[in-house]
Amino acid sequence: MSSRKPQLVAALAVAALALTACGGGTTKSDTAAGNTPETVSAGTKADPNAPLKEGLKIAYLPKQLNNPYTDVEVGGGKVAVEEIKGEYKLVGPNDASASSQVSYINTLIQQQQDVIVVAANDPNAVCPSLNQARKAGIKVVTFDSDAAKTCRDAFINQASTQGIGESLVKMASELAGGAGEIAILSATPNATNQNSWIKVMQTELAKPENSKLKLVKIAYGNDDDQKSFTEAQGLLQSYPNLKVIVSPTTVGIAAASRYVSASSYKGKVAITGLGLPNQMRQYVKDGTVKKFALWNPADIGYLAAYAGAAMSSGQITGAEGEKFKAGKLGEYTIGADGEIVLGPPTEFTAANIDQFDF
Repeated sequence: MSSRKPQLVAALAVAALALTACGGGTTKSDTAAGNTPETVSAGTKADPNAPLKEGLKIAYLPKQLNNPYTDVEVGGGKVAVEEIKGEYKLVGPNDASASSQVSYINTLIQQQQDVIVVAANDPNAVCPSLNQARKAGIKVVTFDSDAAKTCRDAFINQASTQGIGESLVKMASELAGGAGEIAILSATPNATNQNSWIKVMQTELAKPENSKLKLVKIAYGNDDDQKSFTEAQGLLQSYPNLKVIVSPTTVGIAAASRYVSASSYKGKVAITGLGLPNQMRQYVKDGTVKKFALWNPADIGYLAAYAGAAMSSGQITGAEGEKFKAGKLGEYTIGADGEIVLGPPTEFTAANIDQFDF
C-alpha cells in the first residue's frame, strides 16, 4: 500500500477542493471538475492468468443503509469477499440524496481501500471523489445504479436496461388488459437506473401496439417507505381510472402493495414492478399482486466483488471483451463501456414465488 501514499496525499487535497466547490449538488455534465475521461488503467494490459490477490480491502457504498434490497445486495458482496479472503467493509448514508455519498468516498480514499463498490445516488455528484479514488490506485466498480462512465472502471448491471424496461411495460400491459391509465412510482428523480428504465418504458409505450396505454404520472417516493406509501395513495386519489401502478423499485412496490391490500382499490388496481420475493410474498398470496419481476440482488453484490478483485489483481482492466471468473456465477465477459450484465430478470407469480428465498 505504501506505493500509493504520494498519490494519495495529492488526491485527497484535490478531493477536498472538489467537495467544497461541489457543495453536494449535481454537476452540470460529465466534464465537470474532477470528472475527466482519463482512466488509471490507461496503458496497462490485462493478464488473465494473474493470480487473484488475497487480503484485498473491498468497501461497499450502497445508495443507503437499512434498505431491504440493499441488505441483500451487500450480503452477497460480503460472501464473495470472504471467498477471496479479502477484507469487507460496508459504509453509507441513511438517506438516498445526491450528495450524501461524497464524504464516505473521501474517507475510503484515506483508508486506502483497494476497491470501492458504489451504487450512485446521482451519476455526476460522486464523480470528482471517485476519480480521486482512481488516481490513488483504487478500483471503482459501480453496481445497481451507475455513475458517469468517466469516473468508474466497471458497472455491474442487473440486466440489460432495454430488457428491464420492456419487461415492465409488458407486465403493465398484461395487467391492464392492453388499455387504460398507468402510473410509475419511482425512487429518486436522479436515480440513474430508474431513469434509464423509465426512458425505455416511455419508448415502448409510444409504439403502436401500446397506443391504448396512457402514462398519466411519474411519482417519486425517494426510496422511502412512508413517502412511497403516501405517493401511491396520492396516485389513486388523483387518477380514479388508474389501472396499474408500476414501481421499478423494491421500496416503492412494497409500499404501494401495502396500501392497496388494505384499501377499496384491492382487485381493481394492479401493482407490478421490481420487488423482493420475500417482501412481496404476502401480497401475491392475498391477490393484491399478480406478477412482478427481479433478479437475485445478492448475485449483483457477489459479482461486483469478483469484478473488483479481478481488476485489482490485474486480470482485467475493464476493457470490452475481457473475461474473468466470478466464483459460483461462472465466467463473465465485459461489454461496451465497462458494463457487466448479471442476466435477465425473473418474473414472479403465485405459481413460482415459493421457490425463491431472498
